[in-house]
Amino acid sequence: MKKVLKNYRLPLILLISIIIGCIIGSILGDKSSVLKPFGTIFVNMLYVVVVPLVFFTISSSISNIKSFKKLGKIFLSMFIVFIITSTIAAVFMLIGVKIINPASGVNITLTEGVKETIDFGSKVVDMITVPDFYMLFSKSSMLPLIIFSCIVGFAVGMLKEEKQSVSIALNTISKIMMKVINIIMYYAPIGLCAYFASLVGEYGKEIIGSYAKSMIFYYVMAVLYYFIFYTLYSFIAKGKRGVKRFFKHAFTPTVTSLGTCSSIASLPSNIECAEKMKIDEDVSHATLPIGATMHMEGSAMASILKIAFLFTIFGKSFTGTSTLLIAILISVLSGVVMSGIPGGGLIGEMLIVSLYGFPLEAFPIIATIGWIVDPPATCLNVVGDIPSAMLIEKHVE
Repeated sequence: MKKVLKNYRLPLILLISIIIGCIIGSILGDKSSVLKPFGTIFVNMLYVVVVPLVFFTISSSISNIKSFKKLGKIFLSMFIVFIITSTIAAVFMLIGVKIINPASGVNITLTEGVKETIDFGSKVVDMITVPDFYMLFSKSSMLPLIIFSCIVGFAVGMLKEEKQSVSIALNTISKIMMKVINIIMYYAPIGLCAYFASLVGEYGKEIIGSYAKSMIFYYVMAVLYYFIFYTLYSFIAKGKRGVKRFFKHAFTPTVTSLGTCSSIASLPSNIECAEKMKIDEDVSHATLPIGATMHMEGSAMASILKIAFLFTIFGKSFTGTSTLLIAILISVLSGVVMSGIPGGGLIGEMLIVSLYGFPLEAFPIIATIGWIVDPPATCLNVVGDIPSAMLIEKHVE
């Protein structure tokens, strides 16, 4: 119990502060608006740090990659499987929120308003590029910044003599930015308490019910995905024998991931599970460590829930091919690309706000969803690497 409380300490503190804020907002009503500046300070600090965080963490992570060429076919198979399974997870959640929308009944209108939904065809250039260099370093250009950061990372990786020193510098600054995030998070309980006090005071208690429904909805969807799709993937890879082996040995990584709420902390149990299932060591030793940082089906599902939640509470229609395709794209990016870098969840949430043009106040709203669904999301992120390794093994063979 002590270990569980230690691992969940920050989410619990944040959740308690949000609950306190909601109670204050319910009691004070409109008067709670005097607390809003304290919440705005927290949001603004996050927005200030996100641009350098994105650039240095992504470029640093990519510049340090050394094993892509050595992995060869294993890595190619791994990337294909990760993309496909993350896409399936996103589509599964998308179908779920279209059938049952947990945020229905809540509508928020903020002063900044919400921009028009991005047209997938005519706005694609604006979505991935900017016409001037200085425009990259803005919170409104998150996707172009991510692409540019990737290019810089690959460029550094192509250097010879200078590569090590430049990579070390990028990695050092990346660590500094994560420390800055840690410092800002000390203020998070106060900021979130104030923010949600003003939010509930202004828009009513309905938004609290939407969070509760979203949490229950995600837990149910996570259980369904676990038993339906991990059974399917295991069967495709190894037939009935694969399904039996998976459910015989997956209990330990399942419990570990729920208890630690960490993909990295659950890696030893995942490796042990793969050994007991007799998955080829070359495949498991390559797939599981990379999967622990670059394969997040639970995160992909959470991204769809966050996007649908924002569209609903801001009174926007979550329909249309372009809107849904961008939602799936963001979810896959969150589950495969950005999950492999420090602060990837934060960057994914910023990307959602930026691409869809939601106001600044939208960030803590979806960040809260990320915190309340973290345990089942982590479980899917961890356990999903096992059937994926089985699929990769079959493809390589």
